[in-house]
Amino acid sequence: MSTSTPLRLCRHVSRLGHYLSRGRTKMLELLFQGHITLFIMILFALLFSLTFHEFGHAITAYGFGDDTAARMGRLSLNPLVHIDWFGLLLVVLIGFGFAKPVPVDSRRFRHRSASFWVALAGPMMNFLLAIISANLLAYGVAHGWYGFETQGVQTFLTFIALINLLLGLFNLLPIGALDGHYIAEYLLPPPLNRHYSRLNHQYGNLFFMVLIMLSILGVPIFSFLWQFARHLLGYLIWV
Repeated sequence: MSTSTPLRLCRHVSRLGHYLSRGRTKMLELLFQGHITLFIMILFALLFSLTFHEFGHAITAYGFGDDTAARMGRLSLNPLVHIDWFGLLLVVLIGFGFAKPVPVDSRRFRHRSASFWVALAGPMMNFLLAIISANLLAYGVAHGWYGFETQGVQTFLTFIALINLLLGLFNLLPIGALDGHYIAEYLLPPPLNRHYSRLNHQYGNLFFMVLIMLSILGVPIFSFLWQFARHLLGYLIWV
């Protein structure tokens, strides 16, 4: 990579980052402001990222012996089988939403650590996509692939990288029903994991919803995730 490539990428990331970093930013605002192309790019990047996230859970569960997701048609890269239409509507209206959670029957697992790996697989899939898209972007910039006519490709790859980093980091938070709470339960020693599980079961979802509401109201609750993702992106570029 040429020495100018990281600087050019950083400028591009910073220019696009404000569309992802502010909790109060709504997808609908992009339409009202005439940014239709950006709206479509972010929406497709989100659908792409959420699809691979849920597929990661499904294929890992299948590998550990649970075919529940496969029998329900969720072992697929078809976005339509993973979309929660209400969750998608929330993305458009308030900038935050969700996909259908992958059904898992832990009784079918062949190993006691399976729940940990199944939970970790979703964020890891997002990090893998972030690495691939960031390196495709960097390689293209270094070799002069991108000009005015391919600006959209560069922008889309940037959104894919950033959204997947944010989605992976967000799901590692050990609160509510996020993947991080399954990971924390497995990693914590027995005396602590029982207390954590009880507290998270009682208050986790409430705490999570309070954070989301504060973010929607404009409080930069998750800005640390954005800052960390932006800095982490540079370390994922190896070409």
